[in-house]
Amino acid sequence: MTAELKRSSEGQTLVLTLSNPEHRNALGPEIYTEGIEALNLAENSADIRTVVIVGEGTLFSAGGNLQRLQANRQQPASVQAQSIEALHNWIETIRTFPKPVIAAVEGAAAGAGFSLALACDFVVAADNAVFVMAYSNIALSPDGGASWSLMRALPHQLVTELLMCGERVTAQRLHDLGIVNRVTPPGSALPEALTLAARLNERAPNALASIKTLVNGSVHATLVEQLARERDHFVRNLHHANAGIGISAFLAKTTPRFE
Repeated sequence: MTAELKRSSEGQTLVLTLSNPEHRNALGPEIYTEGIEALNLAENSADIRTVVIVGEGTLFSAGGNLQRLQANRQQPASVQAQSIEALHNWIETIRTFPKPVIAAVEGAAAGAGFSLALACDFVVAADNAVFVMAYSNIALSPDGGASWSLMRALPHQLVTELLMCGERVTAQRLHDLGIVNRVTPPGSALPEALTLAARLNERAPNALASIKTLVNGSVHATLVEQLARERDHFVRNLHHANAGIGISAFLAKTTPRFE
């Protein structure tokens, strides 16, 4: 069985399912290519307002395929570099995608699977889910933006613990640390993620896109730069049709239906 990224839809939500059952939903070049293609299509579709990424079956993703990594040790270094570049292109596409992306995690999110979840805007996890930065366990260093994501979410000492010790971390601990948004009973991560997506689907897409852009850009911006960006987005959104819909509905005490 080959690795693939299955696509389905739930209302205005695109569901991308990591499917590689023979290797515990391990990630690979086929999935990266399909992920970028799916998000590019979704970006230009008015019918899609959110995306949920989930693993097939009872786990999210075991990360890299160790058999493929072992085989790549016999190849020129450029072969593995190209594979990681493909993963990183997908991670960057998720980060810059103008619509909310939610990870629905059951079972394990290991290595690059953990990195993938961190790249999403929201993480919903079953209370028995485990997360592990397994790289150091096999004498490797992280990829998929894990060091970047974690250093912007946690203190230095916690990041080095996660990356260097390679120990399993529970969904509840990551929730306490502010990385996991919602913890659910086992088997409920996808339904809860879809419920969250449905709430986001009711909000103005242009406003959510601005929020994502502002949040991502704030990391490297000075206060003066960020204030200017907030001004420009606010003015642009005020003059968007959705602001008229939202303000009128609020004043009339009715429910807005955004375009």
